[in-house]
Amino acid sequence: MIWCVEDDVSIRDIEVYALQSMGFEARGFENGNVFWKELQKEKPELVVLDIMLPGMDGIQLLKKMRESRAFQDIPVVMATAKGEEYDKIQGLDLGADYYLTKPFGVMELVSCIKAVLRRCQTKKEEHLLRAGNLVLNAEEHTVTADGAGISLTFKEFEILRLFLSHPGIAYTRDQLFNTIWGMDYVGETRTVDMHIRTLRQKLGCYGELIKTVRGVGYRLEAKE
Repeated sequence: MIWCVEDDVSIRDIEVYALQSMGFEARGFENGNVFWKELQKEKPELVVLDIMLPGMDGIQLLKKMRESRAFQDIPVVMATAKGEEYDKIQGLDLGADYYLTKPFGVMELVSCIKAVLRRCQTKKEEHLLRAGNLVLNAEEHTVTADGAGISLTFKEFEILRLFLSHPGIAYTRDQLFNTIWGMDYVGETRTVDMHIRTLRQKLGCYGELIKTVRGVGYRLEAKE
């Protein structure tokens, strides 16, 4: 869902119509107050935000969004009047993802939105590590296998993260021990074997991806 915040009804209707005609779900808002109220109920995929608005203007709204943990990751495209260089700089400094200078064409708007969505999606996926349908989300600290959540201890999570970050690389028990537990940890490397065993069990069929390398240690088998 793309939200367009624009007080000029003719421009707003054109934006919403253009986006809908290109296959997007789109919704228009006539001012910042209404937009902010609806934002508490639903999160859009992207916001096209005009700077000159009655009540809360676009800069104030952008600042509030970037200061809010709930809304700070929503991509924002700012619409600025021609020649308002200060507004552009201020918007980008506050975290706008792109800006369009009025008047702009509908195809320019659609192209811009597609580009920002692609860029933001790529950024989001940097937090995801995969081996087939085994997915580790480093940002949310979650692991799923075929869509089902798997509960791991902190050390098990870190072992899996290391393996998924470097598929095909064999690690000795000492390397795993020192990397995951730290050099100052007092214990024995058989601790690694115990954690590998429980990790394999929790991963179910995906546990078979963690291979024992004789005379070396363990590696995660690369899988598309």
